[in-house]
Amino acid sequence: MADKTGYISPLSTRYASPEMQYIFSEKFKFTTWRRFWIALAKAEKTLGLDITDEQIAELEAHADDVNFEVAEERERVVRHDVMSHVYAYGQQCPKAAPIIHLGATSCYVGDNTDVVILREAANIVLKKAARVLANLAGFADRYKSMPCLAYTHLQPAQLTTVGKRATLWMNELVMDIENMEYQLSQLKLLGSKGTTGTQASFMELFEGDEDKIKKMEELIAADMGFAGSVPVSGQTYSRKVDAYFLSVLSGFAQSAYKFSNDMRILMSFEEMEEPFGKSQIGSSAMPYKRNPMRCERMSALSRFVIANAINPAMTAGTQWFERTLDDSANRRLAISEGFLAVDAIFNIYINVTDGLVVYPKVVERRVMEKLPFMATENIMMESVKRGGNRQELHEVIRVHSHAAAAKVKLEGGENDLIDRLAADENIPLTKEEILAQLDPAKYVGRSAGQVTEFLADVVQPILACYNTAEIKAEVNL
Repeated sequence: MADKTGYISPLSTRYASPEMQYIFSEKFKFTTWRRFWIALAKAEKTLGLDITDEQIAELEAHADDVNFEVAEERERVVRHDVMSHVYAYGQQCPKAAPIIHLGATSCYVGDNTDVVILREAANIVLKKAARVLANLAGFADRYKSMPCLAYTHLQPAQLTTVGKRATLWMNELVMDIENMEYQLSQLKLLGSKGTTGTQASFMELFEGDEDKIKKMEELIAADMGFAGSVPVSGQTYSRKVDAYFLSVLSGFAQSAYKFSNDMRILMSFEEMEEPFGKSQIGSSAMPYKRNPMRCERMSALSRFVIANAINPAMTAGTQWFERTLDDSANRRLAISEGFLAVDAIFNIYINVTDGLVVYPKVVERRVMEKLPFMATENIMMESVKRGGNRQELHEVIRVHSHAAAAKVKLEGGENDLIDRLAADENIPLTKEEILAQLDPAKYVGRSAGQVTEFLADVVQPILACYNTAEIKAEVNL
């Protein structure tokens, strides 16, 4: 509001892209209603009802110039949004006014439009997810051979590579993309089912000709770009469809949440950073701070999406018989804000992955601090090859490892495990031979090969379906 006294959603002012906001705008909603009214009229005319080409041409001429003021004024009188827009459309199309919405109930335009919105919003999410996948693919390939610490329980375990770790983020995105693509492949219109799903009004219009009614739904679906309509329904399409789609959104949020949390930890380790603007301020009190602001925002929005996914699940379970209206207010919030928030997450995700920073020297230093401990198994095996007793060597190395760790943790000293082992007569290796075991590349397994195979076999076939070069991050950072 001009005087700044009214609530404005941060999803529209700060986070979500204009592209996604348009899908949930009144303009898109009500022009899509009109497209469905035109599709209905065309189908009814084709199947023999008394509708003229002139009437359809009149409807088409005013498909996009919605007279919102007339509809809003009418709704204040009749308290019904669909009938208000039927009236407003009729004011612009006086010849077609008698046949607008013929035989239909409110959910014909409402629910069918919601299905279109699901389709269009899901496709935006998929495009942006593919862009993130492309960004991470380049990153993974670039760093596929750079050793770094791998963790279990957030404790150093073995080595992996910076690129291999990125494939873990990517693999979860792949799962989400495949899940969303599957839901889209199954998505159908409600069709023209009538007040309780029996199509009774159309039985009257078509004088009991069931084949014509079925053909009408086929024509409408084809006109709107769908393979078909649901076979049976009450007044609405099953609200489980909403639950399915928001469950996928929750999956995307879970994947983004893991990435953002991993990045926040890596920034604390000073191994990697999200992009940091030249004039960006990290803290009002501490000028040196480089806080993970973008990833923190991803984490925050991800929690919102994950929690929001429970809404459509509860709604689906409380639809009494052929329909009830306690779904409406909840769906207006849950579906739109779920998609807008995921869109915001991907805007940030694209931005971050487009400018990831790696500090190789820090990564290497942290590897070398822990590598002596990780190399002990190889040292033990090489000592056994030279005649040592595996059980005795295990105990010797265990004692020295704990002593070296105590020196680091309790005294703040350097890790002197290698010196301890070289000086122990039970270890049949010279210091030089032990140091030869400290090549990080020996401890990353198939990391580089796994990255190469994953990119070729899994990622590239997905990216081939999307023009990721055209997808930009629209985000207030």
